[in-house]
Amino acid sequence: MIKMVATDIDGTIIRWDTGFSENVKACIKRLKSRGIKVVLVTGRMHRATTPIAYELRLATPIVSYQGGLIRDFSGKTLHQCNLSDDYAKKIIKWARENNIHINLYLDDKLYVEKDNDFVKRYTDGKFVTYEVCNFDDLEICNVNKILAIDYTDAERVTGWVNELNQKYPELYVVKSTPYFCEIGNPNATKSLGVEFLAKMWGINKEEILTIGDQNNDIELLKAGGISVAMGNATPELKACADFVTDTIDNDGFVKAMEKFVFNPQK
Repeated sequence: MIKMVATDIDGTIIRWDTGFSENVKACIKRLKSRGIKVVLVTGRMHRATTPIAYELRLATPIVSYQGGLIRDFSGKTLHQCNLSDDYAKKIIKWARENNIHINLYLDDKLYVEKDNDFVKRYTDGKFVTYEVCNFDDLEICNVNKILAIDYTDAERVTGWVNELNQKYPELYVVKSTPYFCEIGNPNATKSLGVEFLAKMWGINKEEILTIGDQNNDIELLKAGGISVAMGNATPELKACADFVTDTIDNDGFVKAMEKFVFNPQK
């Protein structure tokens, strides 16, 4: 019996352009009514995720920054894995040398060095504000993660992931959308975030369903007794999943819940 549903947000329960479907909202309400813990597990900032939790009326802790930060409904930090100051400085230097836009997250605040179209597009509709400044003027500490962005060239982003994984195999570097390269602490993964909460609640792996759509959800799927990829997921994620559901446009999340939670005998 499923006791916990750990779900990605963007591309899984939220459409990129139109937000939640009413069917997804109703499904999550139904899961809650059965006493199932629904946990948002995301690469987003914590503060960009709390409005979503409020809209869905979820009071469970949020796993943000790919697993780098877990805070409960009151805002209390339960678990945190920051990117080391030294590596953060190395990534900043690498980005400058290669003319790469990066978002720098310090203490759940977003900083950029240039106020360009990339950061405007990134923050649009995501409940996020940002500060433009020279990173040399900041104290580089308590770094949640660094996000490298190029909305114009997905292959370039893939190249960054490959380059950084080769250069810094001790870090967690992953492509979270075609345009995002995430850099974080090696222990800041979605799987470890889910496992932390499961242990806290006494829930076994076989009682967890995990669902996502991008390569950063490969780690998420590892934590589930049942792992589900969205129909719009990357080929790499589909290859890791027990089941591939329908796309987000066709309420694939809802269909997965019907199959594995509400009517598992079918």
